[in-house]
Amino acid sequence: MNKLMSAAAVAAAVAAGAVLPGMPAAQAAGYPDKPVTMIVPFVPGGSSDITARSVTPGLTKILGQTFVVENKPGANSAIGAQALARSTPDGYTMMVGSIGTFAINEALYKNLSYNPSKDFEYLTQAVRNPNVLVAAPTFPASTVAELVEYAKKNPGKVSYASSGTGSSDHLSAVLFRQRTQSTGVDVPYRGGGAAIADLIGGQVNVSFQNLGAVQTHIKAGKLKALAITGDARAADLPDVPTLAEAGIKDMVVYSWQGFAVPKGTPAPIVQQLSKALQTALRDPQTEKTLQGLGFEVVANTPQQFTAFQQAEVKRWKDVIQKANIQLE
Repeated sequence: MNKLMSAAAVAAAVAAGAVLPGMPAAQAAGYPDKPVTMIVPFVPGGSSDITARSVTPGLTKILGQTFVVENKPGANSAIGAQALARSTPDGYTMMVGSIGTFAINEALYKNLSYNPSKDFEYLTQAVRNPNVLVAAPTFPASTVAELVEYAKKNPGKVSYASSGTGSSDHLSAVLFRQRTQSTGVDVPYRGGGAAIADLIGGQVNVSFQNLGAVQTHIKAGKLKALAITGDARAADLPDVPTLAEAGIKDMVVYSWQGFAVPKGTPAPIVQQLSKALQTALRDPQTEKTLQGLGFEVVANTPQQFTAFQQAEVKRWKDVIQKANIQLE
């Protein structure tokens, strides 16, 4: 008997639901055979929403089905995350979440309605971008060393603006003060835009803001950039040192976005979705678009993302507990 199957025989076998050699069971079963819902637990226009809408055309092309973005904002992403955790684990509901959704919230909230470490199967860390330590143009310090010196000479007087309690920019400030043994006052806003506006106006002193949100203000001279929280200098701001170069060790911080499905989703579907996402993210035009918005594409494996997520949970749990921060 000829070991090679004809194209017609392959098509017939797939249609019948047979599992062919080298073919994941999920593919043999015809997944996906209907539209897939992609939850974004934030309002439209944010980083998670941008990430979701950037990859859906590629996913549709690769997998042959429509991916419908559904925004479910509220409770610092807990509403959308809870919806994912309670959905049927069949590959037809997935979510794009942030560092807050998948790592920070676990330690931050006393009564969280979902568990990031137990309720999800992780597909891929999609993108990441560093924060930038920026200062108001009128603030006396123009370097990290000057900021630390000023903060120590004026204990409790340096104001740190953030987009909200528990955000990556807020916790970056908390970690910075822990690393430098300095003090300051946290000033949380309802979103980064308001924090940046008051920073430019001099109502607050400093902030750790997302690179993409402040780089135009830095180039225009409206904000002073003191350091980058990434592991290397930003290509768009080559003269701004990393925190490590500025003398602050063990403080590499990235804001990031990733994809997940409910716990219990079959492994072949997890692998199929992950590979499709990695391919869509690495599409030259998609990657170029994301880079233009300040994102660095990661596109790693489920195993790599899961290990990273667990490390991030531990890291931020330590920071949060040391600072005695907790929300209901």
